Amino acid sequence: MPTIPSDAEFGILTFLWQSGASTVREVHEALAKDTGYTSTLKQMQLMLEKGLLRRSERYRSHVYEAALSEQEAQTMFAGDLMKRVFGGSARNLVLGALTAERASEDEVEEIRKILDRHERNRLMNAPNERKVR
Repeated sequence: MPTIPSDAEFGILTFLWQSGASTVREVHEALAKDTGYTSTLKQMQLMLEKGLLRRSERYRSHVYEAALSEQEAQTMFAGDLMKRVFGGSARNLVLGALTAERASEDEVEEIRKILDRHERNRLMNAPNERKVR
């Protein structure tokens, strides 16, 4: 299981999610501000070792791609944040997110639908709990 990406690693992953498999040069040119090419290369090599990236060596230049999806990374971040900051409470995580920045009506409606689906799935998969709804 990959480790939780740092801010710099998340920037590289975001570029790869949006652009697809890319060379170090392409990532560096898109993201680098005050760092050199070798810093980007080293960062991506470390990410490969951590399991955050995959590398194809079929081409003359190594091509890197994200080893986890954006949703998988978000799930990792949310779980880590929930444990470290919100004492493991999903309720407090959601309340914190909703109070920190006002959610649109569409977002709130989508959250309601997700919660309803989650509850239905939970009830269907829990034989000892009373099935309601």
